[in-house]
Amino acid sequence: MSPRGVAIPDLRERLFEAAERVVARDGAAALTSRAVTAEAGCAKGVLHTHFEGLDEFVAELVLDRFTRTAALAARLPEQAGSGSVAGNLVDLATALLSLDPGVVGLAVTRPAAALRVREAWAAGAPGFDAIQASVETYLSAEQRLGRVADGLDAGSVALALVGTLHHLLMTGRPGAPHQQDRVERLVHALTNLA
Repeated sequence: MSPRGVAIPDLRERLFEAAERVVARDGAAALTSRAVTAEAGCAKGVLHTHFEGLDEFVAELVLDRFTRTAALAARLPEQAGSGSVAGNLVDLATALLSLDPGVVGLAVTRPAAALRVREAWAAGAPGFDAIQASVETYLSAEQRLGRVADGLDAGSVALALVGTLHHLLMTGRPGAPHQQDRVERLVHALTNLA
């Protein structure tokens, strides 16, 4: 346990990781500020010192994880011409699906958290739209290089891929088998269109 009044390095990330462990181990119903701080080895009130409450904490956790995935997606267009098109898309899909469905589900089951996430996305925080835009830009770059058919509708393929990933993420259950095989088949089907 960290002593009271002593700054904790990377506190935000420490709390986020603790919350993910609590949800993975005990389920979403077990997520309380006390459970998070106990798991993180922090004083009981530290979460409320840095966040307005559990709903804000959950929203910030979800937004942080989507920001990380959107940052990976933003680098996707730089990969045009390297690796395989399907492999690059599968890597991104795998990263998105690595988000804990229990954590993402928290933002859906906690109305105040869900509202904060939607408002942040509407204000420009990276989410599914940013990931979709990066996939479309990447596919268009691959088209210019001749690695994707000219007739491929990059925007529609990006929407189909990200929409399916959204579905898999939102309907996933903690501990359920990974969707890798389904994602690979989907990516191959979408990139072989046209």
